[in-house]
Amino acid sequence: MYPGDYVLYTREGREGDEEFNLTARQTRLGLKIKGPDTGDMKTSGVVEFDFYGAAGAENKPNVLLRHAYMTFDWPDSKFSLLAGQTADVISPLFPNTLNYTVLWDAGNIGYRHPQVRLTKQLSVGDDMTLELAGAISRTISGVETLTPVPFTPGADAGFPTFQGRAGLTFPWFGVKPTTVGVSAHWGQEKYSGSNKVDSWSLNLDVLQPITSVVAVKGEAYVGQDLGDYFGGIGQGARAVTAGGTTRYHAIGDAGGWFAVTLTPCEDWSFNIGAGIDDVDNDDVGADARTFNRSIFANAIYALNKNADLGVELSDWRTDFKDADDVDDVRIQTSFIYKF
Repeated sequence: MYPGDYVLYTREGREGDEEFNLTARQTRLGLKIKGPDTGDMKTSGVVEFDFYGAAGAENKPNVLLRHAYMTFDWPDSKFSLLAGQTADVISPLFPNTLNYTVLWDAGNIGYRHPQVRLTKQLSVGDDMTLELAGAISRTISGVETLTPVPFTPGADAGFPTFQGRAGLTFPWFGVKPTTVGVSAHWGQEKYSGSNKVDSWSLNLDVLQPITSVVAVKGEAYVGQDLGDYFGGIGQGARAVTAGGTTRYHAIGDAGGWFAVTLTPCEDWSFNIGAGIDDVDNDDVGADARTFNRSIFANAIYALNKNADLGVELSDWRTDFKDADDVDDVRIQTSFIYKF
C-alpha cells in the first residue's frame, strides 16, 4: 500500500508484498478557544495538529498543522466569518473509516486550505433551512518547492481559488432532516511562462438519516486538476515535453463514495462503505494510475465514554495504464482516547 501507515492506493508491481505498520502519528491534539463576546457577536478559535508532518522517523515524527482559524459569529443573524486554515467548503462530508485519509484518492475529495469564508443560513419554508457558504482559498500544488528556485503554481496564478456551496436541510422520510448540498470550486495553477491550468470541481453531497439506528451519506464529483484536493488518485496536472518545451495539462477525473452507519446500541457502531476515483485515461501517461476503488467495513466498541476500540477490513484495487492492476486486503485496528 501507499504510503503505509494509512492507505491512498496500491503500488504498481508490488503484488504479494506483505506489510505491517504500527504508529501513533494519527494522534490529534489542539485547543478550542471561546470569547470574548461583544454585543451580538461571538468569537472563537481552533488550533489542531497531528504528527504526519514531512520526514521524521516513525518514532520521532514531525508536527503537521491541521486547523488554525478564528470565527466571528452573529447567531441572531445566522451569519459567520471564518479566517484561517480548515476543511474546504466543497464536499464537506466524511465516511466513518478508521483509515486516516477517509477515502481520499478513492472518491472523497476536499482537504484543508487557508481561506476566508462567509456562511449565511436562511429559513426558506416550514422546517427548511438553506445554508450558503463561499470562500477564497489557495490551491497548493503537489509540485510546489522553495528550493532551489521558488516554484508555487497555486500562488503564481495571481488570484485566489473560489469555493462555494448551497446546502438545503428539509424533512423527508427519515427520523431526522435530510441535507442535500451542491458545491463547486475554481482556481488556476501557473507553470512556466503563460502555461496556466484550470482546477475545478462540481460536487454533490447527501446526508440521510433513515431510522434512529441507520444513516446513509455520500458524495459524487467531476472535475480536473484535483491532485491538491485528493482527486485524480493524487494526479493533478501532467507534464508533457515537446520540441524542448514542457507544458502541463490538467487531468480529468470523476468519482464518489457512500457509507452506511449502524448504531444498534450505545456501545457499538458499525460502518460499511465504498468509494471510487476514475481518472480520464487519455490525460495520463504510461503506468499512471487510472482507477482506484476501496470497500471497507468496521466495528467500533466504546469501552467507556472516552475510549474506543475499532477493527476495520478494507479491500483496495488500483488500475494502471498499460500495466496490471494491483489488489490488496488490509486489516486495521485503532485504540482511540477522546477528551
